[in-house]
Amino acid sequence: MTEKLFSPYQLKGLQLNNRVVMAPMCQYSVTAKDGIPNDWHQVHYVSRAVGGTGLIVIEMTDVDPDGRITDNDLGIWSDEHIPAFSRLVDGIHAYGSKVAIQIAHAGRKAEDAARPVAPSVVTFPGESFNTPHALTTEETQAMVQKFADGVRRAVAAGVDAIELHGAHGYLIHQFHSPLMNHREDEYGQDLSRFGVEIIRAAKKEMPEDMPLIMRISAVEYADGGYDIDHTIEISRAYQAAGVDMFHISSGGEGPSGQRKPGNYPGYQVPFARRFREELNVPVIAVGMLEDSALAQAVIGNGDADLVAVGRGMLRDPYWATHAALELGVSKDKAAIAQPYSRGY
Repeated sequence: MTEKLFSPYQLKGLQLNNRVVMAPMCQYSVTAKDGIPNDWHQVHYVSRAVGGTGLIVIEMTDVDPDGRITDNDLGIWSDEHIPAFSRLVDGIHAYGSKVAIQIAHAGRKAEDAARPVAPSVVTFPGESFNTPHALTTEETQAMVQKFADGVRRAVAAGVDAIELHGAHGYLIHQFHSPLMNHREDEYGQDLSRFGVEIIRAAKKEMPEDMPLIMRISAVEYADGGYDIDHTIEISRAYQAAGVDMFHISSGGEGPSGQRKPGNYPGYQVPFARRFREELNVPVIAVGMLEDSALAQAVIGNGDADLVAVGRGMLRDPYWATHAALELGVSKDKAAIAQPYSRGY
């Protein structure tokens, strides 16, 4: 690859000014507990657009009130959520960034749900988690529709892409993990079925040229957890169902066992590269990639098509602008907001 971090990128109808992604990060800031984005979210996301980010992924946004990690999370289970999300998306667009939204359900990791749901009665470790109810076959089918309805609302709000959250031990991940899915119906016999049905239902609600992204945990760290070979096979089914790009993370299913996450810069990049090579699919790399030279190398080496920055953007809303300057991009091309130009 000859592409660089600050070269443009296009996937279907999504055109980005650069390869920098703001990773989805829960803010736990919906003080009204109604799932509706508020002034905090407006400032939080729009400031990263001012800071030159190519693609902003709005944090985990849940399709059911009991699908939230906490009651302070965003939701998209009602048409009443659409106007606030439209305002947020319009604000981000005004400063040149494109917008994806992470559509999700926490499943057994819904801490504030009196009766969380899951594929099987397997409680997440920890005192703050309640024993989940195992979804019946009919309830599982109804859950697929909830995801589809959430996608429809996000499209109505004007987003440029959809990301389905199939990672970090949340509901889609729970269904495709042998650790968490002990079902005997069709959703247990085929561990990809729940995700595949959600993908197909989501695509029906999306414009044909809008990309569908899937975030996935490449490996599990709990003892007995799956390895990347399992995820690759599951993802082949997801790709065939309509996923256009994978966002490659890892873990989240429970406490680490003998295998530990690397927790050093770039430790998840080899997972992204393997997905890219084996599935011949665009990928987003993520995980401690806030050093601009490392982020540039991930793109230049052909490890990934896009680089997601999380905690680095919590510390610096203008991470993308500052990274561009560090990498020698000229000031006139570094997405410096005009009112701030005198500061550079």
